[in-house]
Amino acid sequence: MHRSNSSADAPRPVHGLHHFAWRCRDAEATRHFYEDILGLPLVHVIRKDNVPSTGEYCPYVHIFFRMCDGSHIAFFDLGDDVAAEPSPNTPAWVNHIALRVADRESLYAMRERLLACGVEVIGVTDHDGYIESIYFFDPNGIRLELTTEVAPPEVVTGYAREAHGALAAWTLEKQARRGEGRA
Repeated sequence: MHRSNSSADAPRPVHGLHHFAWRCRDAEATRHFYEDILGLPLVHVIRKDNVPSTGEYCPYVHIFFRMCDGSHIAFFDLGDDVAAEPSPNTPAWVNHIALRVADRESLYAMRERLLACGVEVIGVTDHDGYIESIYFFDPNGIRLELTTEVAPPEVVTGYAREAHGALAAWTLEKQARRGEGRA
């Protein structure tokens, strides 16, 4: 199939994340954690009885916390004191939200702040000299990561050059393990 290169067919660039939304058990407990502990200001609350995109009746509150770059993390409280359930086919460490901090000093300071607030923290963990991270859970059981890039720019550029080849090698290895790709 031939694809046209007209501007109407070209993908439009994604400028960045506006928000990531997740269900929360309790909006006030979530507000306390994200605003008072992590320092993300609550900037908007939407209160509705019907879902605008579907028309479905489901009373909710939708809360938005702004990050320094203008993106948000947002939550829906459906009023039933139920948190989102983890995926039964995925290890608990896989699905998480990684939030960027400015530098190592900020990462270590946030680690100490979380510990002082009684939040259990894993790390600081080094990821191939690329980023360093800490991990913890919010009041809804959502795994969070605070991370900072520690690799020098030339190393990051090298990672980008190698990324497609590394992914292709993984794909072939996975297919070989599953017995795929054999004639």
